[in-house]
Amino acid sequence: MNFVGTATPMQVGDIDKTAESLGVEPAALRAVLSVETGGFGFDKAGRPKALFERHYFYKMLKDKPDALQNAVDAGLAYPKWGEKPYPKGSDAVYAEIVAACEIDLDGALRSVSWGLGQIMGNNYKLAGCSSAQEMVEQAMESEVNQLRHMASFIRSAGLLDEIQRKDWAGFAKGYNGPQYAVNKYDTKLADAYAKFA
Repeated sequence: MNFVGTATPMQVGDIDKTAESLGVEPAALRAVLSVETGGFGFDKAGRPKALFERHYFYKMLKDKPDALQNAVDAGLAYPKWGEKPYPKGSDAVYAEIVAACEIDLDGALRSVSWGLGQIMGNNYKLAGCSSAQEMVEQAMESEVNQLRHMASFIRSAGLLDEIQRKDWAGFAKGYNGPQYAVNKYDTKLADAYAKFA
């Protein structure tokens, strides 16, 4: 995969339509998009915005000892989040993704957060897809697909109530994981919401 599709941008009103379908304030949805990706789903090369999670790749390969050892030796997998800083820039991130795909394609795609809403590939079912690869291929095509993945995830993960109430700590925990407070994710969401509201 070269990760470049048609990269169609959103149209005016797509966020409002998605927010309406969820019963969510558009400003709340815009706040999440702003914090996750600045509201843009593609990098300058036309690839979905992405972040490879090495600790996740480690988890994906636990039952594949040879692949796991290859990933560890290449610096692409380790047991705990935060052992090393993320690479700087999209090209460096994609270099890791491509290298990980050569070790284990499905495990690699499931270990990346993709697109506007930064939905983990491992959450492909919650995002309304049949596989991580299908999710990535759809994300490559358009920001609207990425927005649809995000909306499906919010609904399927039981986070509608939190985002409707603007319970940013509750939403952050479910959307970003239990370590959300380390990066003040809830505070960033609240500040972004205040700006858009």
